[in-house]
Amino acid sequence: MTTHHNANATATSLTAASATRAASRRTVLKSAAAGIAVLAAPALRAQAGPKVRIGYWPVAAGLPFFVAVEKGYFKEAGIDVEPLKFAAAQQIMEAMLAGRSDGSANGTGSANLGIGEIAQPGLFKIFATNPSNAKFVLDEFIVPKDSPVKAVSELKGKKVASGPGIQNMTLARTMLERAGATGATVIELPIGQHIASLVAGQVDACYTLEPTGTIGRMNGTTRVIEAGVVARYILGDPMAPWHGGAASLTSEFLKKNPEVSKKYIAAYTRGIQLVRTAPDDARQYLKGYTAIEGALTAEVPLTLYMLYNEFKPADVAYFQKFYDLFTEKGVFDRKVSVDSLLYRG
Repeated sequence: MTTHHNANATATSLTAASATRAASRRTVLKSAAAGIAVLAAPALRAQAGPKVRIGYWPVAAGLPFFVAVEKGYFKEAGIDVEPLKFAAAQQIMEAMLAGRSDGSANGTGSANLGIGEIAQPGLFKIFATNPSNAKFVLDEFIVPKDSPVKAVSELKGKKVASGPGIQNMTLARTMLERAGATGATVIELPIGQHIASLVAGQVDACYTLEPTGTIGRMNGTTRVIEAGVVARYILGDPMAPWHGGAASLTSEFLKKNPEVSKKYIAAYTRGIQLVRTAPDDARQYLKGYTAIEGALTAEVPLTLYMLYNEFKPADVAYFQKFYDLFTEKGVFDRKVSVDSLLYRG
């Protein structure tokens, strides 16, 4: 299958990259520079110490990181944090492999990180995830407002767009298959183009991530046919936690800077706590880091957040079930143990 071939090629090329070190790092650097706009937000000036370079994807799930930067939590901890904006989650992982980023913010695809672990075992540790489900929505299938389609199962033979990258594409194909939507064609399309492609009639539906569904609902062009779809079709329970994104630090940074790492995680945790306890106050910090602004800021749903010391066996098991899908589909060329990836403090 093409999916398997492409996935294996990705993992193999990354494995080769880690093996040849200097040369590969130059290659990844060049590809990143050529194909990606990496925009550094203004770095916070802090006391002496290493600069902590954190890659983020401009999605709502990164909110705790944006809060910690904008509220000055990192600065108060004496940490110089440089936010690095990437066009796709895969590129954040590539930057970590290349030694150009010291970690990832929430919202970075967990499966993309898993590919990095296969390429360079022990590359990073996850200290927080952003689980979502049918109640705390991130993922959904949407259709044009006037479409007769009312369920995912009715997308048989239809043209369905999916967000970019191996995580999104694998999930979209598998969910359609498990919903009984046989013969559906899945095409890769940047999430920012999903609503326009539906309005233009180029596709019949999209597997997308928030805030797309909220934008379409608010401008009267699209509607959600089902939300929390990964929890239902991949994990088997609409209310199960899908750990689709994760905040991490590289093992190299953790080893070289143990005290700074602890301070960074503590400051990041303050960002998570603000999102949990005062979401309306936190939401304003989506502006500038994502395409979310104006009335949309108050409407877009927020995911949950889970810290490394809050994981229960059931949470690890659901996270593992998600990772095992990628082994089953040939995206991972070996089983990746979630438990071994969690930060221990």
